[in-house]
Amino acid sequence: MKINERKVRLTELILRCLVCALALVSAILIVTDTQVREIFTIQKKAKYTDMKALVFLVVVNGIAAAYSLVHVARCVAGMMKGSVLFSKPLAWAIFSGDQQAIAYLTVAGLAAAAQSAAFAKLGQPELQWMKICTMYGRFCNQVGEGIGVALLASIGMVMVSCISALGLFRLYGGNKAWQSSPSRW
Repeated sequence: MKINERKVRLTELILRCLVCALALVSAILIVTDTQVREIFTIQKKAKYTDMKALVFLVVVNGIAAAYSLVHVARCVAGMMKGSVLFSKPLAWAIFSGDQQAIAYLTVAGLAAAAQSAAFAKLGQPELQWMKICTMYGRFCNQVGEGIGVALLASIGMVMVSCISALGLFRLYGGNKAWQSSPSRW
């Protein structure tokens, strides 16, 4: 049992490090992306702040990276101290932060950015919105890379929330009297 617990803790640590790195890379890819295009004599610069969904994605990725970094420190401290079990309120707080806050935020930011990217790539002929990516191809490619990396970070965060759910619900599995009583929830 102790070996399996260490494997779960190590997996959590690796996933949190990965989420931190991927969210940071995604934010950097999007923030540093610009392209200048000259139309007649007017120069127009495309940047991530022109699309509010990209700004939201960058903020969400920054929050996810910082949150993951804090939990990396918590995981390392827990592994060094050797303490495996923790209190139920702390387990609930970690689970809530992982799932309800960060995992949902990363999925929402990813969905918003992907929808905006689809409009930029495909346009919307019914509304006479043109395909922006035909004019700003390099900009769109780098944003696409950032969204792809954000997808990996989001998948990693969902996996981390599954591990925190496992950690939380394992705290409720040890009470045999509670489990044998069908009338109590």
